[in-house]
Amino acid sequence: MDVRSQISMVFHLDKCIGCHTCSIACKNIWTDRKGTEYMWWNNVETKPGTGYPTKWEDQEKYRGGWELKGGKLSLKSTGRARIVPNIFHNPSLPSMDDYYEPWTYKYEDLFNAPEGPDQPTALPISMVTGKYMDVEAGPNWDDDLGGSPVYAENDPNLDGLTPEQRQQLFAIERLVFFYFPRICNHCLNPACVASCPSGALYKRGEDGIVLLDQKRCRAWRSCVAACPYKKTYFNWYTGKSEKCILCYPRLETGQAPACFHSCVGRIRYLGVLLYDAEMIETVGKTDDANLIDAHRSMILDPFNPKIIEAARKNGIHDSTIQAAQMSPVYKFVKVWKIALPPHIEFRTLPMLFYVPALSPVMASRTEDGILNSSEDLFHDVESSRVPLAYLAKLFGAGHDGKVRYALRKQKAVRMYRRMLTVGDVDRETVDRMLREADTTAEEAEMIYRLTSLCTFEDRFVIPPAHREEAIEMMKDPYEHKSSVGFGFLSAPKRGL
Repeated sequence: MDVRSQISMVFHLDKCIGCHTCSIACKNIWTDRKGTEYMWWNNVETKPGTGYPTKWEDQEKYRGGWELKGGKLSLKSTGRARIVPNIFHNPSLPSMDDYYEPWTYKYEDLFNAPEGPDQPTALPISMVTGKYMDVEAGPNWDDDLGGSPVYAENDPNLDGLTPEQRQQLFAIERLVFFYFPRICNHCLNPACVASCPSGALYKRGEDGIVLLDQKRCRAWRSCVAACPYKKTYFNWYTGKSEKCILCYPRLETGQAPACFHSCVGRIRYLGVLLYDAEMIETVGKTDDANLIDAHRSMILDPFNPKIIEAARKNGIHDSTIQAAQMSPVYKFVKVWKIALPPHIEFRTLPMLFYVPALSPVMASRTEDGILNSSEDLFHDVESSRVPLAYLAKLFGAGHDGKVRYALRKQKAVRMYRRMLTVGDVDRETVDRMLREADTTAEEAEMIYRLTSLCTFEDRFVIPPAHREEAIEMMKDPYEHKSSVGFGFLSAPKRGL
């Protein structure tokens, strides 16, 4: 057993209001430089929708992630036979058009326009070429066109739906969408790290954060193609790749990442998990139907004395073990089992999990022209406007069992709280729903409190970084201390 620690995250989609505050916080801190105009390390998508970059979930197009070939894991984007012929060309890379051409406005026209009968207008200009342009796309273009045939109907996740389900999903009286915030998943089996020829990408041993060494990057862009979530980007100005760093300078000082800290809906949870690194290859080779269970089996019980002993032998500090015991992520993922990984079938073993959203009841029109909905106070999850098959494609590798379990447990919590606060649901009905959802009143109360009444300290359990121990392996900590804050003496140079 190889026990390691991993900073992990949960996003509760039932609480996301799509305000994009997280995206702006990240943008202002990390990607406000030349060459990063089109980058959104944190972005919020509208589902159903094609996402950012366009149709990033379609791995027939982008060839990201891993695949099983002859019982072995191999990268879809590259391999020994493809390195030489594609050494200066990668046919699976997204283009600027797949993201969007970033723009600003010529605001000086508002102040310097001559007097006239019309209101002056600030025209959009490209942030890449500086020329006037027609805006055709943006980082969440789906939001204004949610449910339209222009974008939403091209969502790759709709492939698992029947024609009847598609028609129901996009019928105007049943129209529904939800928000899907995304950052780098800091995977346990990251395809970006495995694909990098220069070894610039690496996974930190102390917390599992995936980082990119700008000095070693040689602009191969293999990482961009290999990441199935398209969360590695190429800076066209510096000639280097860049990605989300989970605000590790903030984490090292006990602060939550900027996107987490600024979240208005309080949908984000961050904590540390202990996992068995020896299981990575075995789990990666598991068939799709059992991938979620296999992924969860890697996460170890931080209260188990044997696990604690093995963690200590592997150099994991007691304070990290204590943080793992208080981790909200452990509760959502391992104990309550209502948080699911996105597209686990890509086999990168993401460490960002989502609590799927409960959608409204699906209405039906009678012969008299009256819309009917469910007769129950809260409808059954099978009657949701967002079909289970769609959510299963997103969070269940195409199998809806785990999604149904998560939604039914959330519904049982709602009914339990309704009984306590309003009193129009009888105890017998609530007890039956709790049993059917594989939960108890005590657990329902815990889920409710961590979901609705949680404090900042409940949502973010950040272990001490103990950077001094990691630094000791490389240099004298006192020598490092005297140089902290200076950074690079020169900026990374373009190309070789």
